[in-house]
Amino acid sequence: MQMIRAIVRPEKVGTVMKALFEAGYVAITRIPVVGRGKQRGLKVGDITYDELPKELLIIVVQDGDKDFAITTILESARTGKTGAFGDGKIFVCPVDEVYTISRATKEL
Repeated sequence: MQMIRAIVRPEKVGTVMKALFEAGYVAITRIPVVGRGKQRGLKVGDITYDELPKELLIIVVQDGDKDFAITTILESARTGKTGAFGDGKIFVCPVDEVYTISRATKEL
C-alpha cells in the first residue's frame, strides 16, 4: 500500500476531493496547513507572506492504484492548463502496517 500526501491550494481542495471521490477514493483525511515552497512565500510590495494557507489531503491506496490516484490529483489540483508555482506537492510513501482501532485488527 502507498500513502499519498497532497498539499494543494485551498480553492482547489473541493475539486480535488470530488475527483478522488468520483475515482473511487472515498477515504480522505483533510488538514488545513500553512507553509511555503521553493519560492519562499509571496511578496506583495514590501510585504512578504511566508506562511501561505494550503490543504493537506492524505489517502492510502493499493500499490497498483498509486499512479491513477496521483494523476487524478495532478489533473484536478492544477491551476490553468499547465499549472503554476504554488499549486502544491505530492509525496508518496510506502505503508507497512494498518490497524483499525475499532476492531483492533491488523489490515495488511
